[in-house]
Amino acid sequence: MAKLTIEDMRSALKRLPDWSLADKREAIQCKFQFVDFDAAFAFMTRTALLAAKMDHHPEWSNVYNKVDVTLATHDAGGVTQKDIDLAMAMDGYAAMSGGK
Repeated sequence: MAKLTIEDMRSALKRLPDWSLADKREAIQCKFQFVDFDAAFAFMTRTALLAAKMDHHPEWSNVYNKVDVTLATHDAGGVTQKDIDLAMAMDGYAAMSGGK
């Protein structure tokens, strides 16, 4: 999959207002917050199942009700449409789990 240009990334981020370009690397990132650990874990579980199907896995960390996510396609050396698709799905899963 081809790496997106910076213009394409900025255009895609207009549809992903809670996401931003990462500092010091070609990636996008978002910080999610949920009501509690169970909601955060439900979000991560839904995301993990989709990521496995996509064969595209997020870089993330979880502390209690917070999940920090960075997306990049390592094989492409930057952000691809796969990252945008996964970010959009994650936004939907966050809404389902009562987070943002």
